[in-house]
Amino acid sequence: MTNRDNAALTEVDIRHAIDPLTAASMGTDELRANFLMPDLFQPGKVALTYTHYDRMVIGGAVPLAQALPLEAIKQTGTKNFLDRRELIVINIGGAGTVTAGGEVLATSARDMVYVGRGTVSVSFASDDAETPAKFYLLSAPAHASHPTKLIRIGDAKRVDLGSQQTSNERSIFQFIHPDGAKTCQLVVGMTQLAPGSVWNTMPCHIHDRRMEAYLYFDLAENARVFHLMGEPDETRHIVMKNEEAVVSPCWSIHSGAGTSSYAFIWAMAGDNVDYTDVDPVPLETLR
Repeated sequence: MTNRDNAALTEVDIRHAIDPLTAASMGTDELRANFLMPDLFQPGKVALTYTHYDRMVIGGAVPLAQALPLEAIKQTGTKNFLDRRELIVINIGGAGTVTAGGEVLATSARDMVYVGRGTVSVSFASDDAETPAKFYLLSAPAHASHPTKLIRIGDAKRVDLGSQQTSNERSIFQFIHPDGAKTCQLVVGMTQLAPGSVWNTMPCHIHDRRMEAYLYFDLAENARVFHLMGEPDETRHIVMKNEEAVVSPCWSIHSGAGTSSYAFIWAMAGDNVDYTDVDPVPLETLR
């Protein structure tokens, strides 16, 4: 079920937690309504989805001529959005700035900003309204305050994996890792598939300790990604287009194949920040 609460500059959707038995009985429209986030990047607005999976908030902000504030929402029950939360912002559009607690951080495409718990004011601006920034927002509850930090894509830890033979040659950019910015529970990175490669996260896995969300981007208008979800022996799929996000419960696989190469941002929240802590799924058990 999805609810919507509209404010002047901020829209909020709700995603309630779905158990695997219920998900297995859903048709296409129900799956899309409960797991897909298709309208995160709306010009001149902040669009947020409050999920009941580890209370993660997933959103987008597209400032035009005027800056957009990160407004408090009733779902957090706090005076300011980050009173009890942390935030990660990734720019997938034109150049723009994130202002956090009075500190102005300039970002280009694929740069990331971490904003710690307790930061009173956050806002987003584009350098040029004709080619606006597109800020992807990820927030989770936080038990401690960590410093605000800008991490440029060139400073992220890069790991090259896969091969052309298996159609999954890709580069993984780890924004959050043990030697980088400290977080309470958010773990975020980006994967870029090489030309001619289409598969991500296959062989697949689950992690009962953490939920995850994917944002697919850098897709052509007529390209699609077939995102796989569900329990390993009861899989489903959602067909996704450019700049759409999908939430993945802890019991679900999260994998996909595109009609062309693409990029995606993966984000997790839960019991630990060790992104290698996964439960592999053997291919022969998939159904």
